[in-house]
Amino acid sequence: MNSSTEAVNEVAEQLADMYKARVKERERAGEEPATIGQIENEMRETLRQIGQQALSIFLSSMHGTPASEITCGCGGKLKYQRRRPATIVSVFGKISYERAYYAGCECGKGRSPVDEQLGIEPGSVTAGLGALLALAGIEFSYEESAKWLRAYLLFDVSENTVRAETEQMGALQAEEERKLIIRSQDQDYLLERRRQLGQLPSRLYGSIDAAKVRIEPRPKKGEEKEEHEDWRDMKVLCWYQTEEVPPAQRSARQRAKTDREHPPLRAKNMVYFCDIIEAATFGNLLWATGYIVKADLCPELVFLGDGATWIWNLVDHHYPHAIQIVDWYHAEEHLETVARDAFSSLPERAAWLEQTTQSLWDGRLEDVIRSCRSLVSLSPEAAQAVTYFSNNRERMRYDRFRAAGYMIGSGTIESGCKQVVTHRLKLPGAQWTLDGAVHTAKARAAWLSGSWQSLCDQRSSLSLAA
Repeated sequence: MNSSTEAVNEVAEQLADMYKARVKERERAGEEPATIGQIENEMRETLRQIGQQALSIFLSSMHGTPASEITCGCGGKLKYQRRRPATIVSVFGKISYERAYYAGCECGKGRSPVDEQLGIEPGSVTAGLGALLALAGIEFSYEESAKWLRAYLLFDVSENTVRAETEQMGALQAEEERKLIIRSQDQDYLLERRRQLGQLPSRLYGSIDAAKVRIEPRPKKGEEKEEHEDWRDMKVLCWYQTEEVPPAQRSARQRAKTDREHPPLRAKNMVYFCDIIEAATFGNLLWATGYIVKADLCPELVFLGDGATWIWNLVDHHYPHAIQIVDWYHAEEHLETVARDAFSSLPERAAWLEQTTQSLWDGRLEDVIRSCRSLVSLSPEAAQAVTYFSNNRERMRYDRFRAAGYMIGSGTIESGCKQVVTHRLKLPGAQWTLDGAVHTAKARAAWLSGSWQSLCDQRSSLSLAA
C-alpha cells in the first residue's frame, strides 16, 4: 500500500508550516532558537501522534454499515450487537478504536469482521510492532531492548513484551522446521522435487559446531526451585557457498594463504539453523534443511568441521558421499599443543613444529603421525594427537583439498556460533529457560539467514488463521 506523492506533499507542507509558525513564536518570545535536534525530536513525536490518531480513525471507520447478522465459524448465526471498543499496541503506541461486534451464536463465541480482516487481536501487539520488538530482542538483552526501543519508538514497551514477541518469532521458525522435517521424509515429495531440479550450485559447503548456553531450571507453580544450573550445547548448522577474496580486500592472514599457494576464500549466501537437541535428532534438521539448498543433489558437497565425532557421524549417515575436511587451524593447534608439552627448549620446539606442520600442510599424514608417536614417552598430548590424526587421516589431505580449490578452514561456522549464540545468548548474567534460549536463537538465525520477512509474514497471519 503506497501513499500518493500528492497526499504526502500536502501533509508535509502543513507540518512544515506548523513548525515555521513555532519558530516564529519562539523568536517573538525572545527564546533561544531551536536546534535541528530539537526540531527533529518534536517532529518525530508529532508524526507519531498523527499516526496514532490516523490509525484509530481508520480502524473505527472500517465497519461501514453493519449487517444484521453474519455466519459464525461453527456454521451458526451471529447477530450484530453494537460498536464495541478495543485497544491494540501498534508502532505508533496504544490505539483505541470501535468496530462492529457480533455475538449470540449457540457456540458462545463472538466475532469482529474488522479484526479478522486486518489480522488484529484486541489487547495485543500488532504484527508490525511485534517484528520491531523481536528485532531488538535478538540483538540486545530484553532489559536493554526496552530502553533502546523507547528511544526509537518514543513510547514504553515492557521487557516481557519484547521477550514474548522475540520468542514467538523463534517458535514460528521452529514450526517451519518441524514441517520441513516431515516434508523431507516424504518419498513422493522428494521424487517430485528431483523432477523439478532447477539450477544447482556447483559446490556447496556445510558446517556444524556447538556452543554452550546456560539453562536455568525454573520450577512450575508449587514446585521448589532447583539450585543447580545446566550448560547445554546449542548445535549450529550453516549451509554456504564460497568465493575468492579480491586482492584489495585480503587480510594479512589471507595474504599469507596466497603466499602458500592457496587462494583465500570467503563464505557467501550463509543460511543458519540451530537447536538444543540430541545429535541424532539434530540430524533430522541437517537432512531437512539440506534439501532446501539441494545439498543431496549438489554435484560437489563439502563438509568442514573440527574433529568432534558426533559431527562426522551425522555427515556419514545423511551425506555419505560428501567430502569431509577437518578445519586446518584445529589440526595445526593440536601440533602446537604437542610441541609445548613435549619440548622445554624453544629452538627444539620451533624446529619440530615447523617440520611437522609442513608435513601436515603437504598431506603427509603418516609423517605427522610418526612425529607425534615419537614423543609419546615425553607427552600425554602426543598420544592423544596420534589418535586424533589417525582417526582423521582422510579428512586432512590438505594438499589435495587445496589443489581442488576447497576452503580448508571452518571459520564460517565458528563465526556462526558467535553470531547466533555468543552475541545474544551469552551476554553477561544471561540465564535462559530451554524454550527461551532455543526460540531466541532460532529467531536470530532467521534474521542472519535473510529469512526474517518470511517470519514477519507468518506473524501477520496468526490472527487471521485463528
